[in-house]
Amino acid sequence: MPKSMTPFELLRELEPVAESNLDRHLSTAKDWHPHDYVPWDEGRNFAAMGGIDWEPEQSRLGDVARAAMITNLLTEDNLPSYHRLISTAFSRDGAWRTWVDRWTAEENRHGIALRDYLVVTRGVDPVELEEARMACMMQGVDNPNGTGDHSVLPGVAYVTFQELATRVSHRNTGRACEDPIADRLLARIASDENLHMVFYRNICGAALDLVPDEALDAISMVIRNFRMPGAGMPNFRRNSVLIAKHGIYDLRQHLEEVIEPVLKKWNIFDRNDFTARGDRIRDELGAHLEQLRADVLRFEEQRDRSLARDAARRERQSV
Repeated sequence: MPKSMTPFELLRELEPVAESNLDRHLSTAKDWHPHDYVPWDEGRNFAAMGGIDWEPEQSRLGDVARAAMITNLLTEDNLPSYHRLISTAFSRDGAWRTWVDRWTAEENRHGIALRDYLVVTRGVDPVELEEARMACMMQGVDNPNGTGDHSVLPGVAYVTFQELATRVSHRNTGRACEDPIADRLLARIASDENLHMVFYRNICGAALDLVPDEALDAISMVIRNFRMPGAGMPNFRRNSVLIAKHGIYDLRQHLEEVIEPVLKKWNIFDRNDFTARGDRIRDELGAHLEQLRADVLRFEEQRDRSLARDAARRERQSV
């Protein structure tokens, strides 16, 4: 097989894989409706309609759950940017177009359901949420994979890891809400994200078979530069610290539940079809993962000390 292809040639070679995975997705995905996951009987008017505007005590979500829900929703809100980037990486023809449009429609459903739940249950300040949505979407997303390359290889590598990371985050957010309705909704969304991840993972796996060195280079670059697509949203740093500190999505989960399972599925460290260049890239990736493991331990030590200080502070305040 050729060891180098242009992006156009690669897309052409991968189209049968995209078509078969699209068929698999359509036969596996379950249709669902956002209105079935929202407790509408809890809704009431806001001041503009003669009711009462939002106050913090109306929310039954804790600080961590609110931060995670807002981050998850604002991430979904940047869908126009993601559609543009994926359309650029793929194609507006054939199975590629059908997939991109189907994926976009399914992702849009996530944002609809999350916003309806949060507004109806008064989980967060709707004014603050709308202001954050405007700021987030006006900023958009241009370089989520950190490489500046929006062609098919870094594009499909990034969304493989990102979709799996989003699945983990949604599932843990549902549990953190301590509300069976939110948990059910976010479990449903997480199931969608898993199916999306499988599509992209299979495409990237096929690309590894076609152009092993080039695909591995893209995978390695994405892992080394990875950041969640919401990195530029308002209060992202504060919210991401809360999310990591309380186990919604932290560095160990990123390594052990996202990066390592995907690399194992692709058989990265046992393949024998790389050239000397690919072997060098694989060695560099292995060294990066070792550094991540050390970073995990350092982060957890710092987190444990911080949580202990928080617990001591609460105890003093309760006396």
